[in-house]
Amino acid sequence: MFHSILSKLENTDHPLLAPTLWGLKTWGIWQENSLNPKICNAIHIAAVIFVISQYVELWIIRSDLNLALRNLSVTMLSTVCVVKAGTFVVWQKTWKNVIQYVSSEEKRQLAKNDRQTNEIIEKYTQYSRRVTYFYWSLVAATVMTVIFAPLAAFLSSSSNRALINNGSAPYPEILSSWVPFDRRRGLGYWISVVEHSLICFYGGGVVATYDSNAVVLMSFFAGQCQLLRVNCSRLFENDRSGCEDEMGSIQECHNHHNNLMK
Repeated sequence: MFHSILSKLENTDHPLLAPTLWGLKTWGIWQENSLNPKICNAIHIAAVIFVISQYVELWIIRSDLNLALRNLSVTMLSTVCVVKAGTFVVWQKTWKNVIQYVSSEEKRQLAKNDRQTNEIIEKYTQYSRRVTYFYWSLVAATVMTVIFAPLAAFLSSSSNRALINNGSAPYPEILSSWVPFDRRRGLGYWISVVEHSLICFYGGGVVATYDSNAVVLMSFFAGQCQLLRVNCSRLFENDRSGCEDEMGSIQECHNHHNNLMK
């Protein structure tokens, strides 16, 4: 079943980057052929506003060191998330050039139907898939842990439950952020729970897809350097038909190297 689900993420136009591009597009970061980039950008702006509210809350609780440190640890992660999403959207054209080069180069090499070339590409592609799916699973587990941690804290201690039920202590919260209403109890608390849950899913998705995309791209360039080394070692094979073939191979390796260095 899992293999069937994961196979749907594959795309012949992007032999290596198909799963990561699906993730980036799902979270509104990769906006190539996106249905509505304005809605995606509105979500990113909302995330930025939420991070600002975290800094506002940090300023309000600055006198309480324990609360401030708890807020700061999460706020830094939130800041990293919005920076990753924002820079990817702002530098969309540059990312587009990189992604198009990676996909076109792989398709060009696979079209040769060379055994050694296919083996190298298959090796780093499988490695990229394993890293991507394992990292996505790890981030998903982390997000769920963060969301349900307050519930676990509530259920794990009868004394805390008694204090919360009699109104002596507020309900445990997922994140720490400022809101223009009382978020400690009642409707305000559940609104903040929904808000924090959504921002956790947003942040987890951004981190998972952005980081896995970076790792896959590094795997590509490492694999291409290995492929370039193999091609260079085969430049002057004895079965070459003439100097013209050798010069063509040298030129191909030279162009391959130049494109990788760009």
